[in-house]
Amino acid sequence: MALLALPALAQEQALNAAAAPELRWNFDAWVVGLLAASAALYALGARRLWRRAGRGRGITFGDAARFAVGWLVLCAALLSPIDTLATRLFSVHMVQHELLMVVVAPLLVLSRPLEAWTWALKASWRKALAGVARIDLLRVAWRACSAPIGAWTLQAVALWTWHMPVLFDAALADEGVHIAQHSCFLVSALFFWWSVFRRSAAQPGGVSLASLFTTMMHTSALGALLTFAPTAWYAHYAQDAVFGLSALEDQQLGGLVMWVPGGIAYLVAGLAIAAAWLAPRHGFR
Repeated sequence: MALLALPALAQEQALNAAAAPELRWNFDAWVVGLLAASAALYALGARRLWRRAGRGRGITFGDAARFAVGWLVLCAALLSPIDTLATRLFSVHMVQHELLMVVVAPLLVLSRPLEAWTWALKASWRKALAGVARIDLLRVAWRACSAPIGAWTLQAVALWTWHMPVLFDAALADEGVHIAQHSCFLVSALFFWWSVFRRSAAQPGGVSLASLFTTMMHTSALGALLTFAPTAWYAHYAQDAVFGLSALEDQQLGGLVMWVPGGIAYLVAGLAIAAAWLAPRHGFR
């Protein structure tokens, strides 16, 4: 919503010299490197797997397409002017967070990247990695973070904690803290969506629906608090109006972004889970 509003606002008020630098693309070498490596490893792993098992087997063409879309959205969130403009507009920052948590994360989970990245490694490395995965401490940590209750709690804690004014302002003031914030959002969302889409005899679809519904409720509550707050929460955005928006109006728009599009994403996922639950032969893997 914020991005769609920008062209109209720009027509009413020309960009000044201070705002113009915030519309640049962000090409930090380490971000570009990680994104490029993830795509190259996925492509290499899928190619090796298809050579051995046949094209479209193990990792389907649909999996690859979901990875491509998720990867492109991740690039848009981290490299495009969304990232730089987020330092000036809270609402755009919320767009960035929603892209990471309700668009990128579910698409990556459904694309099976771990299988692809594993096949990209040499056989000796795959064997070593399998040995590391058998370490008891790591197995316990994985189970705790990927179980429905653990994944739900991890994402809820990350979301509410990082939106506390003191931590949110700290993330905007320090690049290292900002990286930690985005990493927490993405990693916790990956665990959450993995727990939601997992289907097994031990986890019927009702558990996933409960996770989605309760997450939709508490994220909507945070969005409503931001929308109806009488004052702006974050000192970093308490500055001159940007694109005609005051700090409070910017926060209200950001709250709506979390509340409405974010809530719709969880609703759509819930409908998909319900459909798969009613047709168990076609459930999520």
